Amino acid sequence: LPQGMPVVLAHGANDEVYPAARDELESLVATGTPDSCFLYYTANSGQVSPGQFTREGDRHNMESLVVRDCIPRLLDAVLCPEGPEVHMVRTWGDRLSDGRMAAERWLGYTPERLRRLWASPGHQGRDKQKLFEVCQTSEEFEQIFVSFKEMPRETPAYLLYSPEEWDRTRILRVDRIENGAQEEGCTRPYYQSVRRTFEDQRLEFEPGIHTCWAFHGADAAALESIITNPVNGFQPLATGSRNSSVWGSGTYFARDAQYVAGSHFCGQPAPDGTRQMLMCLLVTGMPCLGDPEHRGVLPFRRKPHRYNSSVDSLSSPEVYIVQNPGAAIPAYL
Repeated sequence: LPQGMPVVLAHGANDEVYPAARDELESLVATGTPDSCFLYYTANSGQVSPGQFTREGDRHNMESLVVRDCIPRLLDAVLCPEGPEVHMVRTWGDRLSDGRMAAERWLGYTPERLRRLWASPGHQGRDKQKLFEVCQTSEEFEQIFVSFKEMPRETPAYLLYSPEEWDRTRILRVDRIENGAQEEGCTRPYYQSVRRTFEDQRLEFEPGIHTCWAFHGADAAALESIITNPVNGFQPLATGSRNSSVWGSGTYFARDAQYVAGSHFCGQPAPDGTRQMLMCLLVTGMPCLGDPEHRGVLPFRRKPHRYNSSVDSLSSPEVYIVQNPGAAIPAYL
C-alpha cells in the first residue's frame, strides 16, 4: 500500500468473486503506514453446530456496509487524523440508545469511579461481605435498570426477545459487588498496563471507548467464585473453552442483557424461576475481530503490542471476549 496515505480495505469472508484469506489481507494492510490503515473484515464465527454460525461474513456485495451507518463511519474513519481503526472503535458506543449511554456515564467507566458507590467500610471492600443490595429507589438502581433494559438503536444480531417479552422481564434485585483484593491485585494493575501500552503506541486511552459495560451469565457456583475470589474473578483461559470454537478462547460477555437472559448462559433457573447474571465493566483496550483459531494470544497490533481483546464484529460488536483475568470487573449481580 502507498505510504503516508490513509486506507480502509473492506472485505467479507464469503466473497465469491474475489476470495482472499484473512491473513493475506492483514499482511497487505500491514504494508501501509502504521495507524493509517484499517481492514474492515466480516468473518464467519466458528460453527455452533454443523453448518450453523452465530454470525456470517459478507459475500461480494458486502451487505454489512449498508446497515448501522457503516459506510459513513468508514468514510469518516479514513479522514480521522488519529487513524481509521481508532475512529471505528470510537463509534461503537453510538450504537447504544441515548438512555443507556447516559446511564453508563453516571455509573462510570473506570475502577476508581465505581468505588465512589461502595458501601463497605472506607470503600475498601476488604470485609467478608462482598454483596451489598442496591436500594430500588436509588439513582444507582435506576441507572442499572436502564443499562439492563434499554435496547440498542438498531435491531441486534442476536435478538432473543420480542420488545413485548423484554418489557415483561423484571429485575427483582441488584447487589453491588465490592471485592477490594480482587480489584487492587488483578484489575487495577491490568488497567494501568493497558494504559501504558496505549502511551507506547501514542494512542489516547479513553474510558468509555476503551472500557465498556457488558453482561455475563454463569451458573450459581461459577458466579459465587467470580464474586468472592480474592485473586481474580474471571479465569478466561480455564473457563472459556465452552465457546472457544465461536470466536476463540477467553471469557465471553454480551453487550445486551437480553442476549444473556434469553440464552442458556445463566444456567438452570432457581426454584422460584429467577435467574442471575453479572453486569461488568470491561477493559477492552484496542480490540480485534475474533477468530476460532485464537488460543489465548491475540495478534500483534503494532509490535511488540498485541490487541487487548476481541469482538464478533468490527462494525457493531455485540460480543466481547477477554483473555486476561484483570480485563473484567464484576460490578453488579
